[in-house]
Amino acid sequence: STLLFFLFPATDVGVSGGNANKENAAVTHITAKPLLLTTPEPWHLLVTQTPAKEKAKEGETVVLNCHFNSPRHPSLTDLMVKWYKEDENGQMDLLENNVTVLRNNSRVFMSGDLSQGDASLVILNVTTSDHGIYFCEVTLPDGKVVTGDGTKLRIRRALGLFGIEESIGTIIGVVAAGIGGVVVLIIVLTPQLRRCVLCMSQGSRQ
Repeated sequence: STLLFFLFPATDVGVSGGNANKENAAVTHITAKPLLLTTPEPWHLLVTQTPAKEKAKEGETVVLNCHFNSPRHPSLTDLMVKWYKEDENGQMDLLENNVTVLRNNSRVFMSGDLSQGDASLVILNVTTSDHGIYFCEVTLPDGKVVTGDGTKLRIRRALGLFGIEESIGTIIGVVAAGIGGVVVLIIVLTPQLRRCVLCMSQGSRQ
């Protein structure tokens, strides 16, 4: 802690008789009173990620929002931001100390302005491997770490056929339903086909 000394005058006046000269008329004693400064209050930082869930299709650009504010400290440029992703393979660091850490990967970078409390992340040309839960983590100058609640990113496959976008499970279901419908049509139409065949054979005999 820092000690600051402020001078506060304390005046003691002594008079010795009526013939006291001006030099002895007043004696001023100046004393130094130390003032101990208290330790600065800790940071109160709130990190917000919105929305909680985000969807995109292959090839699109995704912006994962991360905003933070501190009512006690207007300057936020000295904070360190980290982004990481969690999926079935574990945790992967994407950005650390405000810089992308992925090798040979220019698809992921921070687009926000830290001075405005914006640490949003951009992912270009997303693929199915980009699915997972993304966390925005802010490290304060005093070493305290504050992490957002995370944003779950889901990627839809783009089949490229007339703009149809379906999951594999849905496609299998549609195909199975189609095959089932064809089988039903064959069963229903079989008696009618037999009748037509008989009619045709009888007509040819005549």
